[in-house]
Amino acid sequence: QVQLVESGGGRVQAGGSLSVSCAASGRTFSTVMGWFRQAPGKEREFVAGITWSFGSTNYADSVKGRFTISKDNAKNTVYLQMNSLKPEDTAVYYCAAKNRGVVSTLPGEYRYWGQGTQVTVSS
Repeated sequence: QVQLVESGGGRVQAGGSLSVSCAASGRTFSTVMGWFRQAPGKEREFVAGITWSFGSTNYADSVKGRFTISKDNAKNTVYLQMNSLKPEDTAVYYCAAKNRGVVSTLPGEYRYWGQGTQVTVSS
């Protein structure tokens, strides 16, 4: 069982930066962590993912070079640093976890989800 609590997010102008965090508790050693986002009227989409054990990362093409996912094992926390934000990055951002394996871009493969945090980028 894994519990996820997100924090951070907020509102920023285009070109600005924001960071969101996901504090995990429970059995996290072999999990894979992912960040997803969902804009109004759109499907939930993969943003970035990282494995707890090896720190392997994967990014959606739309955020490569702008977003960075990282983890702090001691704090059991995963971070998503978002730079050069665009209005189209506006969404509710969700932290998710799956047991074992590699980073997946499919929301259905993640068993545990946080409550979500709003990120709004104004033009």
